[in-house]
Order: sequence, then C-alpha cells, then structure tokens
Amino acid sequence: MLFEPLTALRCIACGAEPDARDPYPFRCPHAGSGDGREHLLTSSPDMTRARFALGTSGQPFVRHRELLHSYTRARTLGMSDAAFVDMVEELDAKVAAVEGHGFAQTPLAPSEALAKSTRLTEGEVWVKNETSNVAGSHKARHLFALALHLEVSERTGLTTREETNRRGLAIASCGNAALAAAVVARATERPLEVFIPPDADPRVVERLRALGATIGVCVRQEGVSGDPCVRAFHAALAKGALPFCVQGNENGLNVEGGATIGWELASQLASSGGRVDRVFMQVGGGALASGVIQGLRHAREQGVIEALPKLHTVQTRGCWPLRRAYERLRERALPGAHGDDPTFAVRLRAPNHAGDVRTALLHALDQRARYMWAWELAPHSIAHGILDDETYDWFAIVEGMLESGGWPVVVDEALLAEARDMAQAAGVRADATGAASLAGLLALRRVRWLGVDERVVVLLTGVQR
Repeated sequence: MLFEPLTALRCIACGAEPDARDPYPFRCPHAGSGDGREHLLTSSPDMTRARFALGTSGQPFVRHRELLHSYTRARTLGMSDAAFVDMVEELDAKVAAVEGHGFAQTPLAPSEALAKSTRLTEGEVWVKNETSNVAGSHKARHLFALALHLEVSERTGLTTREETNRRGLAIASCGNAALAAAVVARATERPLEVFIPPDADPRVVERLRALGATIGVCVRQEGVSGDPCVRAFHAALAKGALPFCVQGNENGLNVEGGATIGWELASQLASSGGRVDRVFMQVGGGALASGVIQGLRHAREQGVIEALPKLHTVQTRGCWPLRRAYERLRERALPGAHGDDPTFAVRLRAPNHAGDVRTALLHALDQRARYMWAWELAPHSIAHGILDDETYDWFAIVEGMLESGGWPVVVDEALLAEARDMAQAAGVRADATGAASLAGLLALRRVRWLGVDERVVVLLTGVQR
C-alpha cells in the first residue's frame, strides 16, 4: 500500500515545491532569484490526518514523528514506521555517546520564586527549561531534524553518504548553534565547517575543536554591513556545502526541530490545565520562535490547546531588527500606530482590521527588503546569542504575534542581567541569552501591561558556561 504524504513542503511566498527526488530540499527553488520576495520553505502537516503524538516515548522526534517531513519522505520512499523509529533511536544513541545523553522532553513547571520576584502575586510563571538539552540549548533540536533528513535521503538512495560528506556541512554562529551543530555532526560522523566571530566564548571554541569541527574566524570589516560569519557561510554554500544551520531562510527544515518544543509545550500545558496567557521567547535569527509558533498552531488545530497565547519575542537594544520589521508592518496595517501602546495589538486582531493585516502581510512577502535588512551598527550585548544582524525567520514570527495579540519587546542590558541572575537564583543555570525571555516578562510587568493574575510561560534556553 502506498503511503499518503502527511506533510507538504512548499514556499510561503510563491508556493513552489522542491523536486520530490531532491536529496537536499532545503530552500525554495526560486530563492536567490532577486525578485525581492520572502522565499521560505515550510513543512505543513495535514492535521486532519497526522496524529499529534504517538505512544509515550520521551524522544520528541519519535513521539511526534507524523508531524515531521522527514517521516513523510521516509515513508513515501519505502521506509516502514518501525524502520524510521529505529533510525531516530540509533542516531539519538550516537548523540548520547558524544554528549552523555540524547534528546528527551524538557521540563515545564511553575516557579514560585519567579512568580514572586516578578510580582505575579495572583498568577504563575511557568518555565520551559531547555538548558539541560543536548549541547545546553534548544539549538541541537534544529540540527537533529536536519540530520534526520540527511539520513533519510542516504538510506533511501536519493544520495550517498560519500556525496554528502564530499560537500560537507556548514554553519555560521556565535556559540550555541555552532556547538549544537558540532555535537550532532560528530555523533553522525559528518564533516562540519563552523564560522564564528573573534569574540566567541573560548570554552565553546575549545569544545568545537575537540569535536573535530573546522573553524573559520570571521572579522567584521569597517563599512561592510551584515554579519561576516554569514558572508563566509554563504561563500561555503556557493562551493557546495550543505546548510547545517538554524536560519529558516537557508534551510527551512530546521524549523521542525524547533516545532518539537511547541508540540511538547502544548502537550504539557494540556496536561496541567491548558490555560496560558502569554509565552515569552528570545529571538536572534528567529528559528526557535518560528518553530514554537508553528508547533502551537498545530496543537490548536488538533484541539490540544484551545487558542494561541499572546506571543512575545524579546530582543536587546543592541540589535532589534524584528521589532523594526513588526513596526513597519503594523504601520502599514494600522496607519498612525506608533510607539508601544499595547492596545495596538488588540486593534490589529479586530475583525474590521483583518483585511488590512492580511494585505500588509502579503506586501511583506513580496517586498522583504522594506521590512527586514541587516542591522546597520555592530551589535553588542551580554545576550550575545541574540545579536543576529537579521531575524531570518521574521515573517512567520510577526504573523504569529499579530495572530495571537502579542508584540515584540526590546530590553536593555540591566534588565538582561537582572533576568539572568533571577533565573539562576530560581535554580535554572541560564545565561543572559537564555534568560532574555524573562527580561521581556519583567519589562511588561514594569509598565503594567501584564496583570498580576496572568499565567505566563518563559523559555529559558541557554546554559551558563
């Protein structure tokens, strides 16, 4: 019996689908055409047929496998369900051999300490703690999703391991993503080239070398905009390297790894009563927020949760391209909507503005450069992991915030330091990047845009090294 696909892979701007026999279906065929559109491949499960979760496995890529495009590709090319599960567990065991543990559901629990310190006297602060994940952050989930796609392509004869290794894997990162990529690449025995800035954490650099990654240090040049690591990464791709990265515009399939967090979060919320008012997520390149939003949408479509919570992203004052894009799109949909007034988010969700919002979103798909471009100044922050010059997955995130009634929050260095210290005092060893979501919560509380009785979730995602 032929397997009927459970997911579809297509571009959000032009609707193009990659060739079904392409072993590396990572970008829209029209990406790089110069037409100015937001060409981004996304995987969309058919939620009328794909089961949200299967069994009780704590391994997210096993439990939620019918939502993964790698699963659809494997099954349509003749791999059985059991063989796919065996493949995931085999690769997970290899990750555990390198890292000491594999992928498992990360905890979601209320923190009385954080509720008290943020003065939610009648509410709750729930923490989704990713600091104990593989390589100390959420990043490895994105890369494991890509490793599954590569493995499926090789095991089903679309390509060979020799060809994949000849091309090699490449990533641009300032720390956690590079480390995650190196762990997964080492575990799956794939060559990896990592492009990092000169000020990357020496402990991360030492670990990268120990894991066998080839390192390229990229220096920012005066008068040249954009991240030099990304430029070097693009040069490697032009020579044939495969994008083993966490930027959705370079490899749309990595977002599935982030979606596992959204699927997990929805399941955990459902088992704890379901209600949540807001979710705070830090944003750099944007794949985490994009994946979580996607995962929560799937959960809503299957009735796991009733509605999307208000979604808030958090960036530092050193670099906030997502907030800039959101403001431009908001202004187009709601002329005169300047500043931070939260009632703008309410008005944008009103039925009489639905057409205006949709028109603005369609304009953004066609005119990317009017909304998202590289941050002009060299960014600096103690939250160095969210200093991406561009929020590469910006469109899906802005769309999710508009849909949910949330908005982007920009925080200063003092608030980032306070949030980091507060998280650590509450027992979560997060760094400033990983605790940036908590800084966003603090920012809204201080201007009284968040009620004392709200139930909120913060994603703490990067371990203090």
